[in-house]
Amino acid sequence: MRAKIVSLSTLAAAMLFVPVLASAQTLFRTLTDINSLLNGVMVLLITLAIVVFFWGLIKYIFNREGGEKEGAEGATLMIWGIAALFVMLSIWGIIALLRNTFGVTANTGPIPQPPGQSVVGGLIQQVFGR
Repeated sequence: MRAKIVSLSTLAAAMLFVPVLASAQTLFRTLTDINSLLNGVMVLLITLAIVVFFWGLIKYIFNREGGEKEGAEGATLMIWGIAALFVMLSIWGIIALLRNTFGVTANTGPIPQPPGQSVVGGLIQQVFGR
């Protein structure tokens, strides 16, 4: 089962480069599209970590009287939410530091663009006409 998932994931990743092979799109444009997609995913992951933190806070506040177990679940969720935010933002900061150190510039800043600016957002706009 694991081999099947890996092979399908590899095939899906390879399909991203088919337009380059057909000369329909340059490699730079394909990498830009992948970057936009990953920026949208990053925004979703940060949002998810914030939601997990606040969900843990709500569980902790409303279950204080319910006992140790319910309050502990909320505290655990808050810790995991903070840990996820810390890891994601630390890696983001390290990448920005390396970009500034080596003088790597890009068309977009180190902060991800909103989903409407990404590949997925562009596809949604094309499909639904918004």
